[in-house]
Amino acid sequence: MLAARYGRALRQVLDHIDRTQMPAIHQAARWIADALAGGGALHLFDTGHMLNHEAVGRAGGLMAINPLRVVVEVNHRMHPRTRSLPERRTFMDEITGLADFVIARSQMYPGDVLLLGSVSGKNPLPVDLALKARAAGIKVVAITSVSYSRTVQPQHSSGKRLYEVADIALDIGGCPGDAALEVEGLPVRFGPTSGIAAAYVNWLLQATVVELLLEQGLVPAVYLSNHMPGAEEHNNMAKRQVGERGY
Repeated sequence: MLAARYGRALRQVLDHIDRTQMPAIHQAARWIADALAGGGALHLFDTGHMLNHEAVGRAGGLMAINPLRVVVEVNHRMHPRTRSLPERRTFMDEITGLADFVIARSQMYPGDVLLLGSVSGKNPLPVDLALKARAAGIKVVAITSVSYSRTVQPQHSSGKRLYEVADIALDIGGCPGDAALEVEGLPVRFGPTSGIAAAYVNWLLQATVVELLLEQGLVPAVYLSNHMPGAEEHNNMAKRQVGERGY
């Protein structure tokens, strides 16, 4: 069964994370815990489709994560054209030089930690953002697929990919192109693993941060599900706590 094959492929990816990534996860968590305890902040910038949803605002998750969201829009009204023209598409993470603007307009400061998510890690924005953040005294923790990234051509002027420029790269494993399975009758591979793997790394990281803070006698604010009794009171109080002390 295809579902069983996919389940086995996914478990192999999660096993890879368990076997190889825990030392790096612990080091990244130590940086985050130390930053939060010392008045710094934890930021998240994700060029993909998972971490902005999974890591932020989730029941049972840390309130201390500050998502960094960048919107680039071009509003150009035109009358319909009758002749056929080539389609032009530029994705935000392909824009060279945008990182300077992002750093300048953000609330990231020396001593903070930036989580940077990009599966392939090849496009200019995540690489440039990592380089500029580090130059500004911000520690950069990448969540990326090293095996995938090694097969693609870097688009940044440095010739580097994200895993090569971050302070720590947390490897979500997987394969080039992300899809894990060859399936008879399908012209392309099926079954991406990066989303679930990135979510898993995120929760291993958050769990370790919580553990390290508690070891210091510091109780971090954690979201209570809105469906639980007393959730509004708890979450409002916890948000005030984060505003006052950062964690």
